[in-house]
Amino acid sequence: MKLREQHEAFEREHLSESAMCVLDSKGRRMDEEQCPIRTDYQRDRDRILHSKSFRRLKHKTQVFLSPEGDHYRTRLTHTLEVSQISRTISGALNLNNDLTEAIALGHDLGHTPFGHCGEARLNRIHPKGFKHNEQSLRVVDFLERRHNSKYGLNLTHEVRDGILNHNGSGKPLTLEGQIVKICDRIAYLNHDIDDAIRAGVLKPEDLPTTFNDTLGASHGERINTLILDLIENSYEQDVIALSDERMEAFNALRKFMFEHVYLNKEAKKEEKRAEHIVEALYTYYTENPSHMPEERYEDYQEGEGIESIKDYVASMSDRYAVNKYKELFIPKFWLY
Repeated sequence: MKLREQHEAFEREHLSESAMCVLDSKGRRMDEEQCPIRTDYQRDRDRILHSKSFRRLKHKTQVFLSPEGDHYRTRLTHTLEVSQISRTISGALNLNNDLTEAIALGHDLGHTPFGHCGEARLNRIHPKGFKHNEQSLRVVDFLERRHNSKYGLNLTHEVRDGILNHNGSGKPLTLEGQIVKICDRIAYLNHDIDDAIRAGVLKPEDLPTTFNDTLGASHGERINTLILDLIENSYEQDVIALSDERMEAFNALRKFMFEHVYLNKEAKKEEKRAEHIVEALYTYYTENPSHMPEERYEDYQEGEGIESIKDYVASMSDRYAVNKYKELFIPKFWLY
């Protein structure tokens, strides 16, 4: 028996009845020969991990633009934290950790430069709008290409579903996908508190004591409280959810963060400039599509049109976008 088949048999015998076993997968959009060692979900994880889009996450903003310090989160470190928290919960509930990890690692591949302000500006100026979860699916379905396949990374249905529905009103089909969806919020709310305190936007004493009493007084305590509550409340259930008490506190914390951090003028003081860069680049390449890299221009010519311009701008890291802006719009002698 091949190693892959041994792992598939182990899943069937030992995972929870609610877990998505890889043998029950709806499969890939295009059939392909299976790996003798890895299951399909393990291959999906590896394809995401080795993609160019995943590597670019290290230079994409999480919340704070151009932070002066090495310890602020980026989109990549956020992704890794979501993956770690998700795997902890998935393992405790005896669900499929390979599926969970693949969804977690791929969920933010479609994020724009400059975080949510870049997303918001693209959503305003692109005719079809822009949502990063939909773009993440487009990345794995089309933009990241294996052997010039028209199916992109050709991931399994369950991983693609989890990536698409990690954000917004959609509900993932699998419990593994549901875990990633709530762990995305658990991760960003808590690490954004940490970064906001480091940036001086918040002080520890600014957090209402009710949060400390219900969720914990530190980053680690809050994460631990939410993980334990999610496991206890979701064990042998057909939905992944926090208890009513913790969910109420969690939503209140989210509201607090929007009021004091996400909409804070100090935290967002560079956003208008960042949004200007995104719009200027989008407009430039709309008028000069042949100036895009060859791969995106080929997409443009083959019928993708303005979608390929959106794809190119959205794929940029923060520093790449800034450097492109300087190259295109700033006279060279001003830079010396």
